[in-house]
Amino acid sequence: MGQNSGIGVLDKAVDVLHAIAESPCGLAELCRRTSLARATAHRLASGLETHRLLARDETGRWELGPALSELSAGVSDPLLTAAEAVLPQLREITGESVQLYRREGVTRVCIAALEPPAGLRDTVPVGARLPMTAGSAARALLAYADPATQRSLLPEARFSARTLAEVRRRGWAQSAAEREPGVASVSAPVRDGTGAVVAAVSVSGPIDRMGRQPGARWAAELLAAAAELTRRL
Repeated sequence: MGQNSGIGVLDKAVDVLHAIAESPCGLAELCRRTSLARATAHRLASGLETHRLLARDETGRWELGPALSELSAGVSDPLLTAAEAVLPQLREITGESVQLYRREGVTRVCIAALEPPAGLRDTVPVGARLPMTAGSAARALLAYADPATQRSLLPEARFSARTLAEVRRRGWAQSAAEREPGVASVSAPVRDGTGAVVAAVSVSGPIDRMGRQPGARWAAELLAAAAELTRRL
């Protein structure tokens, strides 16, 4: 699933963390995601739970634990610092869920997220690893990825090279029911001081509110947030 360090038990434990970061799950689903034997998956997850790297939700499924946030609190990340200043305002303006994604290889990781205080929402937990083949944030990140990464992912993607060219032309991406049924989103790239795309900021929510063309509603506000994130970097 992930990188191979040569330390088997460590690699398997990290695989368990990544698998549960996708979404909370029980033992059977954990075994399916990691291809680990039932006894091994249970032993590793229980050990990670002991160290508070995993926890249990109200249904008994494993989810990411509080120790991860405690450890990450000591890490200085300019992108997260910028997100703390920008994402709350974007959520207030739109009334929808907002996220910040960073590409890691052929996946995207949610590194910051805020939910509206009430109503239906598109909940993406921090630490969730999502594919680069579906969703507006995937489009926004892949549009500026290197050609080799684009060639490797486009055959499995729910969009085309032409779609990515359109993202580059207008500076933002949108999708409806592409990553998840009933959910629409719009995303824009965030650049660092050199102009390189380092993240994608997104607004997402139910299609009933966002519409099937969410960019028509929120692209301007999203581009302003992306520009402010870039300025702060």
